[in-house]
Amino acid sequence: MSLLKSVATFGSFTLLSRITGFFRDMLLARFLGAGAIADAFFVAFKLPNLFRSLFAEGAFTSAFVPLLSQKLVNEGKESAEKFASRAISVLIFFLLIFTIIIEIFMPELVILMAPGFIDQPEKLELTINLSRITFPFLLLVSIVSFQSGILNTFNKFAAPAAAPIILNLMMIGAVFVYFPFINSPVYNLSLSVTVAGLIEIIWLGYFIKKLKIKLTHYFNIKRLCQSQEIKILFKRITPGILGAGIYQINMMVDTIIVSLVGTGAISWLYYANRLQQLPLGVIGAAIGVALLPILSKHIKSENAQEATRIQNNAVEYGALLSIPSAFALSVLATPIINILFQHGKFGEFETEMTAQAVIAYTIGLPVYVIVKALAPNFFARGDTKTPVKYSIVAFVANITFSIILMKPFGHVGIAAATTIAAFVSCGQYIHGLKKRGYWILSAKLQKKLLMIIISSLVMSFAIKGGEILINNHYANWLDLNFSKKIIILLGLCILGVVTFGIMAKLTKAINYQELWQAFTKKGNKSA
Repeated sequence: MSLLKSVATFGSFTLLSRITGFFRDMLLARFLGAGAIADAFFVAFKLPNLFRSLFAEGAFTSAFVPLLSQKLVNEGKESAEKFASRAISVLIFFLLIFTIIIEIFMPELVILMAPGFIDQPEKLELTINLSRITFPFLLLVSIVSFQSGILNTFNKFAAPAAAPIILNLMMIGAVFVYFPFINSPVYNLSLSVTVAGLIEIIWLGYFIKKLKIKLTHYFNIKRLCQSQEIKILFKRITPGILGAGIYQINMMVDTIIVSLVGTGAISWLYYANRLQQLPLGVIGAAIGVALLPILSKHIKSENAQEATRIQNNAVEYGALLSIPSAFALSVLATPIINILFQHGKFGEFETEMTAQAVIAYTIGLPVYVIVKALAPNFFARGDTKTPVKYSIVAFVANITFSIILMKPFGHVGIAAATTIAAFVSCGQYIHGLKKRGYWILSAKLQKKLLMIIISSLVMSFAIKGGEILINNHYANWLDLNFSKKIIILLGLCILGVVTFGIMAKLTKAINYQELWQAFTKKGNKSA
């Protein structure tokens, strides 16, 4: 399957996941608002997802997939199955111990994650209780990530991309379910998170069985850890915890620092981050997931020219989708938040605060997507140490600028610090790849990136002009009823897409014929 097809397959299902996620967040905004209860739940929800991103989707997947691809190419399916069985056995053992330890020391972890809650005992206690309910999700979703890695290695991207939809549907249903022994909807939501992890395991297990992949659980963990292949896996995982999880680490820093800003600030950043996650998750995650196994196979077969071409395509596709998304999201931040979240307990003030954070985040959106496209170049070569060095620098930059910008700009300054860290991280990746001779940002690709930016800028002016014309007619179209607002927003989005498409053709940012050929190319060649 070609790179573009793989990205499109994973991205389309991820898009569906994000849409159901937005519906979920609309209900959360209506029922929880952006106050103390919402702050408590979002911290509890972030905890397992943070460690999942670091351990499972980040470090483990980045180390496991290239090794599994190598086993599959060099030794065949049976050897790959045996390695996968050993790896999952070790993963489950250590994550089970880790989960038990965290459950015991949950009060200390919550205080570390949200030190601003210390002066609010009820809020702190609620956060601890909810976190103890949600944290087992880490173990379950880590198994899901492992299953996804296997399926992706076999070029099966649809089922793993669709798995998060289960979580969204479970949380949506939990809002409306009544249990006589549960005194608040927020407990329903927390319980639904963990239950969703179980269902996702069953879902992906079915597709693994369809591929006739047999996984055996091993109990002699000590013996497994002495095997050479598991030692190599651990060697790559350890630094990868930072290397693959820079975005999540920065989000954790944001949570810790923003808890000191005041009530509601955590929720504003959560909703802003969720809005940014639509293009970041659909584009960045799709490219990163699809690129790793494809790039790994070309590098293992020592096909450097094809690996370079694939890397160029990944950066180009990421920029082509993320840069216009960032411009459009910045212009339409307030209308989108108004339509999605401004209901029930989520009012106009919350919309304004969230929109400010969205704009600060989206400036760094294309940069994060490009980092997602560049990081697999190191992981595919078995180099997980270099990304760690980059992550530490970006991590320090994020903390430094968060502290500097928090006082004058509040939660917006913290979001801006995350964006600054993204630019620092991207600069390091570009320089590091060039220095090692792995990849270079060519003049041709630089020119194309510039044309994409120019096309996106013209598109944003067109959208803003359209919004001004509508406001001249309606005074303020955001005061209209929900259906009319949706129609106007869709109209502005269509205007933006058409404008960008025309400009991209005029500036030659897109060669539509080449893009179509790449998408329709059949066989195993990666386009």
